Amino acid sequence: MQSLWMIAASFLFACMGVCVKLGALRFSTGELVFYRGLIGLLMMAVLLRVQGIPFATPHWKLQLSRGLSGTVALMCYFFALGILPLATAVTLNYTSPIFVALILALWFREPVGPLRHAAVALGFVGVVLLLKPTLQPDQWPGALGGLGSGLIASLAYINVRELGRAGEPEARTVLWFSLITAAFGLPWALGSDHLHRLDASGLAIVLGVGGFGGCAQLAMTRAYRYGKTIVSANLAYTTVIFSSAFGALLWDERLPWTSFVAIALIVASGVLVSLASRKPAPVAESD
Repeated sequence: MQSLWMIAASFLFACMGVCVKLGALRFSTGELVFYRGLIGLLMMAVLLRVQGIPFATPHWKLQLSRGLSGTVALMCYFFALGILPLATAVTLNYTSPIFVALILALWFREPVGPLRHAAVALGFVGVVLLLKPTLQPDQWPGALGGLGSGLIASLAYINVRELGRAGEPEARTVLWFSLITAAFGLPWALGSDHLHRLDASGLAIVLGVGGFGGCAQLAMTRAYRYGKTIVSANLAYTTVIFSSAFGALLWDERLPWTSFVAIALIVASGVLVSLASRKPAPVAESD
């Protein structure tokens, strides 16, 4: 059952990506980030009230770290979605396991085995193959934004895991993330040329960005809290599959075969990183 939460989260994240790509034609990135945070904040506030859970958190440092890293990653991701094909932007965002492996090795000095070395190398081969032959010169800022979102999101995922271990309710974690996202998105939106009025179609788009995003965050947090981390991390890559299908159906995005090979390499790299990070089960001592 917990695996279904991550599959549901992946589908909802892909739906959010569709709404962001549609919204990029009429809203600034700052506006989309602000609406993503505001709508998610309102949703989680209602849910917490219904559940009788207070808004205040005893783990505010973790929440602040998760909120800041997640918000910056979201800004980079939304920027990339407005420029790149949907599947390409999503795949670059999902390079976070590669960066997690590098951070653990270089910053936390964790031992790195040959499997993790191979996984990181495989992932970067996939990134180079995905970017070099297919991107136009004007798409490179989006590519850098996608890679930046993967790098910074790795910090957010570590905090999500720690908050789940600390017993923090999923809705409160999403509420604090949404609050920080809205707080950062508002000045960015106000700093753009002008705020766009919300007609019926525009309202539907921003409700999709916030609604799908908030529900996806909730499902993802529940999957990481109650499910097996390795299973959740690997099932997260189904977002790439959903996004590829949406891109083909809605925008007739036809990626070259080299891009599909690159996507497969990046996904395989993430799976191998998860396998290499798995802790062996303790062996019972004989009497």
